[in-house]
Amino acid sequence: MTLQTERLLDDTGWRILEALQADARLSFSELGRQVGLSAPAAGERVRRMEDAGIIAGYRVDLALEKLFPMTALVRISAPEENCTRLAACARGLKEVVEAHRVTGSDRLVLKVVAQSVDHLDGIIRQLSQFGTPTVSIVLSTRRQAVSHVRERGDQRLAAPQAARDARR
Repeated sequence: MTLQTERLLDDTGWRILEALQADARLSFSELGRQVGLSAPAAGERVRRMEDAGIIAGYRVDLALEKLFPMTALVRISAPEENCTRLAACARGLKEVVEAHRVTGSDRLVLKVVAQSVDHLDGIIRQLSQFGTPTVSIVLSTRRQAVSHVRERGDQRLAAPQAARDARR
């Protein structure tokens, strides 16, 4: 974390992120009330986090399961010479909602949505032209807010700090 990011992510900054994750449509007035700032101060903090790239955008969180009955994670291993075409194929599939280039034996991990098993099979056949897919059907998804990430990070940072304090 850079010094600028650390300054923006004090306790109030983290509370702003948590509040915006819960409801990105909050007015600055309501956001300020929730985190103990005036509306202009809350707006300025949000603007600085946007400028620093901490807040990258605001999106509608779709309930994909309501739109598409099937969600799958597709890992694809592929020879080096097929990587460019595999990536182009994945970019061209509207059913791909996330794509991750990863380390290890797989080249890509994709999150795809489909209307049926036949629809998913068609997606897999297209990807199979460039590599070997391994498919896992998603049974359920748990979303975590940044507060959970922060708590885990705070726990990891607390142990080395406690050790330093004990040596003093």
